[in-house]
Amino acid sequence: MSKKKTTKAQPVPAAKPGSIAFYFDKFAAAHQDPTNILLHIIFIPLLFFSLFGLLWAIPFPYIKFLGRYNADFNWSSFLLAISVYYYYRLSPLLSYFMLFIMLAYSYLVILLLQWQKAGGPPMGALCGLIFFVSCAALYGGYKKESKKLSFEYQCKNILIAPLFLVHLVVKRFKIKY
Repeated sequence: MSKKKTTKAQPVPAAKPGSIAFYFDKFAAAHQDPTNILLHIIFIPLLFFSLFGLLWAIPFPYIKFLGRYNADFNWSSFLLAISVYYYYRLSPLLSYFMLFIMLAYSYLVILLLQWQKAGGPPMGALCGLIFFVSCAALYGGYKKESKKLSFEYQCKNILIAPLFLVHLVVKRFKIKY
């Protein structure tokens, strides 16, 4: 009679807290409902754009040492710099994608400002409306999902959610990040 060696399935190691895989696993686990996922795909980019535009609309003080470059700085410049640095620490490749997305947001905000100068609605008010609609839709998605999320996690989601969506696109093209 021969003894058969039984092998147990090795558990998948949990992602290290603070790693990009950890945040993506946590985000994916909290977003299982198809409606909530669709709402996130639509409204996370709009929310991030509206934050960018709202910060752009806040008047930036004149700083003498910036000289002629003072007009090139605004509060959204800080959002861009801080978030790209944060993303770079998580994944350099994904941070480059996010940088290009935020540069596209800058272009769109400039177009909205030109429209405002031509008699269109105020850019800040338009971004405020987009922000309100996005928050309401995402809140509805969280209610449908019916999972309680901590305040800290919800705040971190503001930065992780856009990166998660970029990650899904990159993953679809089988690009390692």
